[in-house]
Amino acid sequence: MVNVTVWNENRHEQKNPVVRDIYPEGIHGTIANFIKEDQVQVKTATLDDPEHGLTEEVLNSTDVLIWWGHLAHDEVEDVIVEKVKQRVLEGMGLIVLHSGHFSKIFKTLMGTTCDLKWREANDKERLWIIDPSHPIVEGIGEFIELEEEEMYGEHFDIPAPEQLIMMSWFSGGEVFRSGCTYQRGKGKIFYFRPGHETYPTYHNEEIQKVIKNAVSWAKPTERKMPVYGNAKPLEQI
Repeated sequence: MVNVTVWNENRHEQKNPVVRDIYPEGIHGTIANFIKEDQVQVKTATLDDPEHGLTEEVLNSTDVLIWWGHLAHDEVEDVIVEKVKQRVLEGMGLIVLHSGHFSKIFKTLMGTTCDLKWREANDKERLWIIDPSHPIVEGIGEFIELEEEEMYGEHFDIPAPEQLIMMSWFSGGEVFRSGCTYQRGKGKIFYFRPGHETYPTYHNEEIQKVIKNAVSWAKPTERKMPVYGNAKPLEQI
C-alpha cells in the first residue's frame, strides 16, 4: 500500500468563485479523488491546518507527497520545510505541481531561484513526450494537448533535470521544460508544470494518468538504509 499526502495551500478556492466552481472540493480534493486506487491510500493537508497538516506523524507515514501552492509560499513555516526536506532525503517521494516551482521546499531542494516567464492569456499548451520509455508517461501518446492553460516560458532557472520527460509548446511561441525528475538523497522528485487554478486541468484524464504514474514511480524503494560514518574494513588490511 502506497501512502500519499496531497498538500494544497487552499487559498484560491476560498477567494475566487471561479476556482471554487472548477474545484468544489479544492484542488487537493480533486487530486486525492482521482489517485485513490486499491493500492493507494490518500490523505489531504492544507496550509491552515495545524503545522500545515504536515505533522511528524503525517510525514513519517507518507510515501509520496504531492505539493500545490501559489499565493502563500512565504506563509509555509521554515521548520516544516526542513522536516519535509529531511523526509525526502530519507526516501519520501515528492511531486511538485505547477506554481509549486516557487515553493520553499522546491527551491530548497533545487538550490536555485526556480524563476521563469509566465502569462495568463488562455494559451493552448501542447506537452510533447520526449522520453516515451519513462514510466511516468506510460499509457500517454506523443503529446498531451490542453486547450487553455497559463503559459510558463524559458528560461526556467532549475538545475539540469536528471531526466527530462516532457517539453511544452505554447500558442504564443514559448517552450518550457514541463516534466523534470531529480533525486535528492534517497528521495525521487518530479516537477510537473500544468495546473493553473482557473483552468480544469486536473480533470483531464491524461494529466491524471501522469500524476498517478508519478506516484508509482516516486514511491520509496524497499531496501535497508545505508550505514554512514567510520567503517571497519571488510578485508584484512
